[in-house]
Amino acid sequence: MAIQPNKNMHIAIAGNIGSGKTTLTSLLAKNMKWEAHYEDVDDNPYLNDFYEDMQRWSFNLQIYFLNSRFNQIVKIRKSSKTIIQDRTIYEDAYIFAPNLHAMGLMTTRDFNNYMELFNLMSTFVQPPDLMIYLRGSVPALVNQIQKRGRAYENSIRLDYLKRLNERYEAWISQYELGKVLVIDIDDINFAENPEHLGMVLNKINAELHGLF
Repeated sequence: MAIQPNKNMHIAIAGNIGSGKTTLTSLLAKNMKWEAHYEDVDDNPYLNDFYEDMQRWSFNLQIYFLNSRFNQIVKIRKSSKTIIQDRTIYEDAYIFAPNLHAMGLMTTRDFNNYMELFNLMSTFVQPPDLMIYLRGSVPALVNQIQKRGRAYENSIRLDYLKRLNERYEAWISQYELGKVLVIDIDDINFAENPEHLGMVLNKINAELHGLF
């Protein structure tokens, strides 16, 4: 059953690689009659090169994502519909770019340049009405990544996923821009279990409308 918000809303899904963001975005769009805005993966001109040579392409990739995400938010806020967004602009700035910098895969000069651009853009950005965070252990993430079988993800290392997870946890624990709903993907399979999906829908409804 579709949940009808009181007004057009912006709901965003955050989570590590393989956490199920795109799957949940699709399910919510279908069940709630919301409009889905997906991460630009298939048409991303840098992603394959990045996974082959992270140090060479990290800055280019992050600038591409930053621009893409900012454009998404501008369109979302102009829309009269309720939008469900696959990944947020905050994850790029607080998780992926700092992680690349810490790993020596992005120079300090490039990182500072990137963060200055993000900080400027963020002054024009209104945060989502609800942030849904998909929390998953590294084994759960690896299982999902292997299931979907994207060739460019074959080279993702376990320590890279672990570092990202640690940054996600630190970020979400300090996130104060709006409502947050945490869903543990180790304990729930919303993709294949209708009951589990129903539980997620109920939790989202409660967060949006304060039923509990």
